[in-house]
This record gives sequence, structure tokens and C-alpha cells, in this order.
Amino acid sequence: MTRTTITRRAALAVLSVSAAAGAVLAAGQVSAAPASATPIESIISRFTDTLTPSQTLASTPWKTTGAVDQDGKRVALDNPGVSNFVGWAYFDADGTYTMYNLDDSPKLKGDWTVNADGSERWINAKDDSGKVLFERVVPIVELNKNVFTYRVYPNAADHSTYFDIVHTKTNHAEPGSDYKGPGAKGNQGGQGKGGYHYNNGNSH
Repeated sequence: MTRTTITRRAALAVLSVSAAAGAVLAAGQVSAAPASATPIESIISRFTDTLTPSQTLASTPWKTTGAVDQDGKRVALDNPGVSNFVGWAYFDADGTYTMYNLDDSPKLKGDWTVNADGSERWINAKDDSGKVLFERVVPIVELNKNVFTYRVYPNAADHSTYFDIVHTKTNHAEPGSDYKGPGAKGNQGGQGKGGYHYNNGNSH
């Protein structure tokens, strides 16, 4: 047997093994994700689908982008009942948060949690010395990796009138920092607390 014959046979064997491996990989991709999704996209999708509500809130910075009243009508962000809730929000993985106005000026800072079923978000607000100024809890209307909407009541005693404050995912860097939001630090967040009164419209 000549050296040329051996070389050709070796090459054919390598090609056969490569083809078989490619067939197995292709079959795995088809069963794991739609044909339009790449393997990386499929992995990311499965990961984000398993985040807890707290992890979801901490996974990205948020920007206030809309408001809707109890009748489903859009409300301008400069409406007196809505304007106090407008800005950038950064919920960190360690259970702290910072909020800024849209001009990047400081707004609020303190601690936060989301309860285990994702139905309520609690925050407190602290001054520079760490003294707690107030505590609030708001019902969450929608929370996923792209949208965070909560409900506020202008009159805490009247739940027939309300505004749903809509926030959307953003990559706006936190003012005064060199990273884009708390997602760069992790995405755990605080788990739920209860027993706090509903937001009366004075803050986020």
C-alpha cells in the first residue's frame, strides 16, 4: 500500500467524522431552539426566562417612557400626577437603588425589594446620612426583561383612580459611574418584604 493511498484514506476518515459531528450538532440545535435562533441566543433566552422577579428588575437600568390612566388613556409625563415618577432607575444586586431625573440630577436612593411572586415592589428612601425618609410599596403591573410597570394612586384611599407608570430597558450609564447599570454587577436583588403602605404619588 502506498503512502498516497494511506493519506487519502485518513483524509476520508476525518471528513466522515466531521460530517457526523455536524449532523449531531445540527440535530441538537433543531430540538433546542427554533431554526431562526442561534445557539447563543437560545442559551440567553433560556437564562432570562428563569430569572426571579428580583433578578429581572436588577438585570438592567430602566427609563420612564410612558404612563396610562385607569381608563387606558395615555398620560403625558409632565402631568402633575405622573411627573414625580419620571427618570432613570438603577436597582442594584445588593438590594440598594439609585434614581435620577432625566437630566441626570440625583433623585432618590435607598433600599429595595420585590416579593417572590413579583406582585409588589418595596423601596425606602434615605438621606446622605442613611436616615430613612419614607417607605413605599407599589403593585407591579408588568415585569419582564424589557418592561417594568407599576401602579400609583393619587389618593391612597381611592383605588379607582390610578396611573400605571411604564419603564423600559435602557443602556443609559448610571450618572457618575463607569458601568451601564446594576446588571454589570450581577442580577440577584432583594426578595420581598410586606406590610408597607401603598405609594401615594409622592415618589417612585
